[in-house]
Amino acid sequence: MKFLRLFLPFLALLAFSAVSADAYQGFTKGKQYQKGYFSFYYDESKAKVFIEIDKFDQDFLFQSSLPHGVGSNDIGLDRGQLGDTRIVRFERAGDKVFLRQLNTYYRADSDNALEQQAMDEAFASSIIWGFTVAAESKGKVLIDYTPFLLSDIHGLANTLKRTKQGNYAIDKARSAVYKKRTKAFPRNTELEAMVTFKGSGAGAYLRSVTPEESAVTVHLHHSLIALPDNEYKPRAFHPYSGFWSVEYADYATAIDQPIQQRLIPRHRLNKKDPSADVSEAIEPIVYYLDAGVPEPVKSALLDGARWWNQAFEAIGYKDAFVVKMLPADADPMDVRYNVIQWVHRATRGWSYGASVIDPRTGEILKGHVTLGSLRVRQDYLIATGLTSPFTAADVDTSTMKEMALARIRQLSAHEVGHTLGIAHNFAASADNRASVMDYPHPLVKIVNDKIDLSQAYAVGMGEWDKHVVAYGYSDFAADEAQQLNAIISSAQQNKLQYISDADARPKSGGHASAHLWDNGENPAVELNRVMQVRAKALSDFGINSIATGTPLSQIEEALVPIYNFHRYQVEAAAKLIAGIDYSYEVKTAETPKGVTMVSAKAQQQAIDALLATLSAETLTLSPQLIALIPPKAYGYYRSRESFQSNTGLAFDPVSAASASAKHTIALMLNKGRLARLAQQHQLQTDISSVGNLITQLNKATLQQPTNSGLAVLVQQRVNQQVVDHLIALNKDASLVPEVKAEVTYQLREMLEQLEDQADSRKYKALSTHFMLLHEQITYALEHKEAVQPMNDDKLPPGSPIGNE
Repeated sequence: MKFLRLFLPFLALLAFSAVSADAYQGFTKGKQYQKGYFSFYYDESKAKVFIEIDKFDQDFLFQSSLPHGVGSNDIGLDRGQLGDTRIVRFERAGDKVFLRQLNTYYRADSDNALEQQAMDEAFASSIIWGFTVAAESKGKVLIDYTPFLLSDIHGLANTLKRTKQGNYAIDKARSAVYKKRTKAFPRNTELEAMVTFKGSGAGAYLRSVTPEESAVTVHLHHSLIALPDNEYKPRAFHPYSGFWSVEYADYATAIDQPIQQRLIPRHRLNKKDPSADVSEAIEPIVYYLDAGVPEPVKSALLDGARWWNQAFEAIGYKDAFVVKMLPADADPMDVRYNVIQWVHRATRGWSYGASVIDPRTGEILKGHVTLGSLRVRQDYLIATGLTSPFTAADVDTSTMKEMALARIRQLSAHEVGHTLGIAHNFAASADNRASVMDYPHPLVKIVNDKIDLSQAYAVGMGEWDKHVVAYGYSDFAADEAQQLNAIISSAQQNKLQYISDADARPKSGGHASAHLWDNGENPAVELNRVMQVRAKALSDFGINSIATGTPLSQIEEALVPIYNFHRYQVEAAAKLIAGIDYSYEVKTAETPKGVTMVSAKAQQQAIDALLATLSAETLTLSPQLIALIPPKAYGYYRSRESFQSNTGLAFDPVSAASASAKHTIALMLNKGRLARLAQQHQLQTDISSVGNLITQLNKATLQQPTNSGLAVLVQQRVNQQVVDHLIALNKDASLVPEVKAEVTYQLREMLEQLEDQADSRKYKALSTHFMLLHEQITYALEHKEAVQPMNDDKLPPGSPIGNE
C-alpha cells in the first residue's frame, strides 16, 4: 500500500505533463513559429504574437523605438527615434508573468551576494507590464505579448499633451502587430506594431503633419536583446576625455572612494594583433546608411561618416570604421545594425546621434543617427542668399550646392561622433576648427570684392577628434590608467581646447572660447568681419537672390538668414563681457590653471563690436530692397521662416530691425552677465562697470540723432528695446541688489536726458518718442508692478542653421 501511495502521485504527474504538452501543442497549432532569442508564435487570424519564455529570472536588454514618426521637429517624435534602454527580466508568479525593469543606477559591484541583495532591496524596481500565461509545457511558457506591444511604451500621448498638441489615447481597433518587421534572431528578438492614437484638440504642429487630426498612426518597435558577454572592458571617464559619461552609484566602493562612478560609452573594438603598430580589428565598427537617401546627398553622407576612419588609423587600426549602404531587406531598428537614417519632417530641425548602451558597462550596442532631410536645403538657401547668383534663367549654382553638401559631410561626421560616445566641443571653432563635434557657422570671406564660399566648412577629422578616439578606442596591453593620463596630458600640452554643452549653451555663459555657430579665435574681431560679410551680401541682395519663376514675395525668406547672418557671432562676442577662461581640470602635481578673467581690453573690444550692430544705419534696409518684397503671392503663406510683421500683410523691415536689436541688447544686459561684471569691476577696476556698460549702450542708441527716412523708426525701436530691457531688469526680483542699484540710477539719469532731447532741435524727429520713453520710465520707477514691454519682436528661428 505504501508503494501504491507513492506511485499514484507519480502517475498523476505524468498524466498532467502529457495533458500540459498536448494543450501547448494544441494552442500553438496553426500559428507561425519563429525561433530566436525569444522565440514566438504569430497568430495570423487574430494578428497576435505569443512569446515563448524559457528564460525566467534572466536579465536582458529591452529597447523601445519609433520606426515611423509623426513628422514634426517641434513635437519631437521622429522616424527612428530611440526610447529608453532598460535591463529587464521575466518573472513568474502563478498564472502571471511580470516584466520587471531593474534599477541599474544604484548598485553594489561586489562578489558578496548578500551585499548585492541588500542593494536590490533598498531601491525600487519597476514592473512595466504584466502578462497572463496562455499555455505552458516542460518549463516553457507562452504569453500574449500583443497588449504590451500595442501599448504606449514610447510615451507618445504624454509628448503630444506636453507639447500642447491635444489629448490622445491608443485606439485598439485601429492598431495591430506589424508582421513584416516582427522577427527573431539568435541574440535578439524584434517586434513591431502599427499603433493608432485617437483624440481631439490637435495643435497646429500636429495638424500640419497628419491627414486626419483625430487619428495619428505610427509604428512602435520593441527589441529584446541578449546581454553582451563579459569580455568587454569598461573605460573610466575623464572630464577632458571628450566623451559623455555613464554614471552610477556603487555602494560597494571603499570608504575613501566616491560612490558615484563614471564610465565612457563606446563601441567594443580590439586589434587582431595587439602588439602590431597597425592591425585590423577583430570586429570592425560598421555603420549602414539609409538606402532612401538621394544623390548627391548620399555620397556626401558616406564621405563625412567615413572621416572617422582617419581617427582610428591614427591609433593603429586598419579599416576599423566602415560605412556601407543598408541592405534592402534590413530593418533599421534591428539592434545588429548601426544606422544613419534620413528623416523627413514638415520643417527643418535638429539631427541626432543616439545609441543603445548597456547601462552596466557603457558598451554601445547600436548607434542610430537621425539626419533631417531639410537641412541641406537651408544651407543652400544661405549660400544663394549670400551670393545672389540668379542673374539668368540657367545660372550655375554648383558652388552654392557644394557649400550645402560640405555642410552635410560635416553633419554626418558630427552625428556619427555622438553615436561613438563623443560629446560636443564648442571651443573647437576658436581652435582652428579642431573638431567636427562643434556647431560650425559657415566661414564666409570677401575675396576680390566677392563673397567666397570655398572655405565655408572644414574637411576631415580635427586634432581634437583624434585625441578623443585615442582616449576611447586605443588598445592597451598594460597600465591603462597611466596611458590614458598620458593621452590627456598630451592634448593639454598641445593646448587643445574643450568646453561642452553645460558651459556653452546658457545665454549667461561667460567662457571666452565656448560658443555655438561661431568662428575665430577672437569673437569680437570675428563679429566685425562677419558684419562686413553681411553688409556685402545685403548690398548685392535683391532680385538676383531668387531663381527665375519664384514669386517675389519669397525674397523675404531668402533675406532672413542673410539679414541675421551675425546673430550667433553676437552671442559669442557677448560672452566676452564679464568673460572668464577655464578648463575641465583635475588635481595633479601641476599648478592648476584655475579661472582667469577676460582682459579689460578684450571686453571693451566686444562691447564696441556689439554696439556697432545696433546702429540704425546697419539695421535699416534700403528702400529699393523693401520695394521688391510684396505681400505673399496667392498660394504662398507667411511661416516661421518669415520675419515677424506688425504691418498687416506687408513686409515689415522695422520690426525685423527691432528683433535684431533685441537679440543683441538682451545678451549684453543678461542679468547673470551683469552680476559677474559687477564683481569683475571690483576686482579689476579697468574692466567696465555695469554703469559704464549701460552708459555706453545709452550713448550708442538713445543719444544718436536720426532725422530722416526709415532709419528714424528703426532708431526708435532700438531705443525702445534698450528702455524695455532696463525696466525689466529694474523689476526683476531675482536681480542682485548691486546691479539693481546701478540700473535704477541709470534710469533716473535718463529722465533728465530724455527731457533735454525732447526739446532739442538736434533730435527733432524723435521728440515725441523721447516723451513716451520718459513717461514709461517714470511710471516704472513709481510703481511696483511689472511693466509689459512695448515690443515683443522676435527673430525667426536660426538653429539649426545646418547642425544639431
